Amino acid sequence: MKTGNTETEVLQKFLADRRLNRSRVREEILDVFLRAERHLTADQLYQLARRRLPSVGYATVYRSLKIFCDCGLCRPIKLENEPVRYEHLYRHDHHDHLVCTRCGRLVEVFDPTLEQLQEKLGRKHGFQMERHRLELYGICPECRKKGGPDDRN
Repeated sequence: MKTGNTETEVLQKFLADRRLNRSRVREEILDVFLRAERHLTADQLYQLARRRLPSVGYATVYRSLKIFCDCGLCRPIKLENEPVRYEHLYRHDHHDHLVCTRCGRLVEVFDPTLEQLQEKLGRKHGFQMERHRLELYGICPECRKKGGPDDRN
């Protein structure tokens, strides 16, 4: 994890640079999102935020997520047959994902050898790598223990 400004400072600077209003509600939603430490859908974040802010609207949460993405605090992840989830981005090191095709579980993984191979492939084909995303789909250990059909419930 890198050092630097806090997520709230990043948000405040982003809003000030664009002459957008600071909002206590938006900062509370950010705090809820950051404390979750998992990949959340907009609906999941809305449900969590309502525990702290009972009057918050879904549109406010959704607009806040858009701002968090725009200022680099999070990013959307669109996986096969799944709603968009949002993951922390700021001050989080690069990683890839293992995705369970039964329960939707997401596991963050990192392998330096794989990263080097991806860079090598880019160079081999004349690409200047900017970013990448790798998702590997399979069945997690818990779902394998349960057995049953290969499709999701």
